[in-house]
Amino acid sequence: MQQEFLHGGGARTGRKMMSEWCPVAKVYDPLKAGSIDGTDVEPHDKAVWRAMLARYRTNKGVTGDPHLTLFIARLNPQTSEEKLQEVFSKFGDIRRVRLVRDIVTGFSKRYAFIEYKEERSVNRAWRDASKLVVDQYELFVDFEQERTLQGWIPRRLGGGQGGKKESGQLRFGGRDRPFRKPINLTSMMPPSRSADRWEETSMREERQRDRDATQELDREHGRWRERKNDWDRGNDWNDRGHNKRKRDSKCHRERSRERDSNRDEKRQRDSYRDGE
Repeated sequence: MQQEFLHGGGARTGRKMMSEWCPVAKVYDPLKAGSIDGTDVEPHDKAVWRAMLARYRTNKGVTGDPHLTLFIARLNPQTSEEKLQEVFSKFGDIRRVRLVRDIVTGFSKRYAFIEYKEERSVNRAWRDASKLVVDQYELFVDFEQERTLQGWIPRRLGGGQGGKKESGQLRFGGRDRPFRKPINLTSMMPPSRSADRWEETSMREERQRDRDATQELDREHGRWRERKNDWDRGNDWNDRGHNKRKRDSKCHRERSRERDSNRDEKRQRDSYRDGE
């Protein structure tokens, strides 16, 4: 869908998409739910493929008004129906509490459905009970979606919303992880240019940036070579000075030996004359 911004009708498509954008899904689409901003055109994991191919039908055994029902998740495995009744009854009169349990073991699956008698009670619980701590567990509270959101696919079939980051199967469009607003590329285009012209200009600017970077690299390389040459010349002068000092020292030693030799010869001549 993002490609439509850059081709024919991109401006109209972009404006329409941004005006219709909503952080919470109104219709469940597994492909959009698997995308952080709802603009992906291909599924990024196998679970999305499985959800797209699934043919899920709502459980007919579920009764009650779906618009008065809350979905409670991330429960403590030890939390009971009585505890949920006690905690959520302060938001209004409860008609029914259904804690989902394993059909074989009877253990809690850590999520439940609570049906209220009045709509204002549902809204109050949805607003105030989110992230409420019960039995040392922080709860997740949202409206029921199985019977209210068109096209709903549960987590066990690759759908659902939320999910763990470690699994890589994050689902967006719900309260836990709403869609992020997509980048509106049309707002970045000058109004007097078409999408193709804007794309061509962007490519030309990118090529110019590459050339500038190459020239800067060449200049840096030249400065490095100049510093290296200066360093080499400095070492050469140092070597010359060292050799000159060595030569001077050798000449000084030779002159010193010559003076000492002449002094000894003079002393011998003087002593010879005195003896005569």
